[in-house]
Amino acid sequence: MPLCSVRYRSENENSFCFFFVLVNLNFISPQSIDYQSAFGIDWAKAETFEQENRKWIEPLLKKHNISYPLAMAVIFPELIRYSALRDKMEITLLKTLYINLGEYYANFSIGQLQMKPSFAESIRNKAPSVMNRRSGILFMNETEFSDIKNYRKSIVTDLEDPKIQFNYLIAFFKICEKKYSLKSMDEITRVKFLATVYNYGVDKSIDKVYGMMDKKFFNTRLFKTENYSYSDVSVYWYRKYLEKNQTEDLSLK
Repeated sequence: MPLCSVRYRSENENSFCFFFVLVNLNFISPQSIDYQSAFGIDWAKAETFEQENRKWIEPLLKKHNISYPLAMAVIFPELIRYSALRDKMEITLLKTLYINLGEYYANFSIGQLQMKPSFAESIRNKAPSVMNRRSGILFMNETEFSDIKNYRKSIVTDLEDPKIQFNYLIAFFKICEKKYSLKSMDEITRVKFLATVYNYGVDKSIDKVYGMMDKKFFNTRLFKTENYSYSDVSVYWYRKYLEKNQTEDLSLK
């Protein structure tokens, strides 16, 4: 049944129907979801990581002119996923498969920021064009290793260290700043866009990224449950952060 009949409506009935439509549209809006409650203890663990590590993460990001809340919003869904999965998935076999056979046989998420080896390889390949030696962030490329297995092992080792993962994140932001027109985006669109790129892939075109921004593929469980939009979870955390830190300078420099 339609929300309102299009015939024989009084002015009051029209007003009521318009109100009813607005209420229903608001109800189905992605941002009406209380993600903090939906993810429960996993959300709380992710927030604990953010709060306990802010003292070293924020200065590191500031050094490279990257907004702290923007960066944390982009990775926050992965912090939730890590909290949910870290005690439930044995990845030793997957690490061995990747080191010996490559990403085609095992491309899995590693560490607090849930980065995949293929993501790390892409960042290593692209970083030299956006990061200079003065940045202090340098990655060894494949040609510097005599054995491909040692190259892959170095990636796994990197991704098991949260502090090194943030070097990859910084390089990711610099790559995105060069590739996409981020400064032309409004604040929330920028969060959604970068979150989607982080989750979807830095090799994707701007049109493909926009096409994926509201797709619901994100969940934190080993078995299929309700899926959410990754970028909406990022925006939810970002808005909560703004509520607590209204004086924060959030501009992308």
